[in-house]
Amino acid sequence: MNIIHEVMKMIINEINENVEEFINNGGDISTFILSFEKTMNQVGAKLVGEFMEIVDEAIRESEDRKQNWVIKEKDVEKTLETVFGQVKYVRTYYQNKDTNEYCFLLDKLMGIEVHDRMDTYMKSKLVEDSIYMSYGKSGKNVSSETELTSQTVMNAIRELGPVDNQAVEIKSSNERVRVLYVEADEDHVALQSKGKAEPKLVYVHEGKKMISKDRFELINPRYFSGMYSESDALWLEVINYIDKRYDIDSIEKIFISGDGASWIKNGVGWIKGSCYVLDHYHLTKYVTQATAHIKGIGSYMWKYLNNCEKESLKALYSYIMSVTESEDKMKSVIKARTYMLLNWHGIVKRQDPDYQGCSTEGHISHILSSRLSSRPLGWCRVGVDEMSRLRSFSANGGNVYDLMMERKKRARKEEKRIQIDSEIARKRKLKASPETMGNLAILEKGKRTVAYRFLSSIRDT
Repeated sequence: MNIIHEVMKMIINEINENVEEFINNGGDISTFILSFEKTMNQVGAKLVGEFMEIVDEAIRESEDRKQNWVIKEKDVEKTLETVFGQVKYVRTYYQNKDTNEYCFLLDKLMGIEVHDRMDTYMKSKLVEDSIYMSYGKSGKNVSSETELTSQTVMNAIRELGPVDNQAVEIKSSNERVRVLYVEADEDHVALQSKGKAEPKLVYVHEGKKMISKDRFELINPRYFSGMYSESDALWLEVINYIDKRYDIDSIEKIFISGDGASWIKNGVGWIKGSCYVLDHYHLTKYVTQATAHIKGIGSYMWKYLNNCEKESLKALYSYIMSVTESEDKMKSVIKARTYMLLNWHGIVKRQDPDYQGCSTEGHISHILSSRLSSRPLGWCRVGVDEMSRLRSFSANGGNVYDLMMERKKRARKEEKRIQIDSEIARKRKLKASPETMGNLAILEKGKRTVAYRFLSSIRDT
C-alpha cells in the first residue's frame, strides 16, 4: 500500500471513529487529543521507517556504492526506539571491496551505531528528563508508546559520560566588572555501598538584583560541579572561566564565600586578588550552638562579631564556658569557639560594604540536593558525578541534544560518507498520486458523516 495512502487512512479512521461520537453524544476534547496523539505517534513511526527505506534504496542504487561495496544481504530488519515509539525498517548489508569491512551503510550514514537501540534524540530526552526526575520516571515520561527501564536511562547517561563544566559556551568575553562573587559548598549524598559522596558546587556571579519583594536573583551566574578528589582541578576550571569571561584588570575585589572548609579556602590561593568570607548560614549555626542554653547572650555575641571585637568575643566565650555545666554542651561551645577563631578573617570580611552575602545553602538545595539527596535514593560515585555535572550543565543553559550531536559530528568528521546521486534521491521522494485522496475508503462508503464531508471538501479543492 502507498505509504501516504496508508497514513491518510490511519488519520481518517481515527477521525471517523471519534467525530460522530462527539457530535452525537458530546464528550471532552482531551479524550480525542489523547487518542489522536497515539495515532500520530504511529504515523510518525511509519514515516520514519519509510524514510529510512527510501534512503537505503538510494544508497543501493548509487554509483559510489556500486564502485566500493557489494551487497551481502537485503532486507535486514532493524528496530529503533524513538519518541514516536518503535520504528521498524529494513536495510541492506554490504561488504567493502577493498577492506572486506562489513557494514549497514544506511545506519552508518544516519549516525546509528552497531549496538544502538534508540536514536540520539531519544537518548537526549531520557538524559534531560533524568536531570529533574528519577531514572524510572524519565523512562516512562519520554515515550508514550514504549516504557523504558531505569537501566536504559542510566545506560544513556553512561554513554554521554561526565559533562565538562566548560561544555556550555561562554557567550561574551572581556566583560568589565568591579566586584566578582564566588560561592562554594558541597552536598552529602547517600551511596548504595554505604557512606556518603560529597559533590562540590562552585558558582561565580556579579552580584544580585531584586526581582520581587524579598526575592533576589544572581546576575550572570555560572555553575561548576562534580566529584573531585582534589579541589585544585575544580578551582582551575573556575579561574579559566573567569579569565575567559572577564577583563581581569577591571576586577577590584573577588569574594570567595563558604563554610570554612579547607577546599573552599584553597580557592584563595588559586584566584589572584580574592579573599575568603565566612557565610552567614554557618556562622549563625555556631552562634546558636554556643549560646542557645543561656538566655539573652546571643545578642552580645552578634554584637562582637559584627563589630569585629575579637578580644570581647574571647571574653564572652570564657564566661559561657564558666557557666556551662553539661559536658556535651561544653564540647559544643568549644567547637563553636574554635570554628569562629579559625575563620576570624572570614568573619571580618563580612563587613566589607561590597560584600552581598552568600546563598550557598539555597543553591546546594536547588542545584544538587533536590535531585541527589533530598529523597532516600542510593547512588554510586560515578552516578553522583555525572548527575551533579548534568545539573550544573542545565543550570548554565546547556542542551543535552546539542551536546550529543556536537560530539557525534566531531567523531564522524573524518569518516568518508557514501555519495548518493541527486537524481536517484529526487526520484525516490514521496509523491502523493492524484488517486491517493480519491481512493480513500471513507469516501467510497456513501454515508455522509461529518468526516466524509470534511475529507470530501479536501479532495475537491
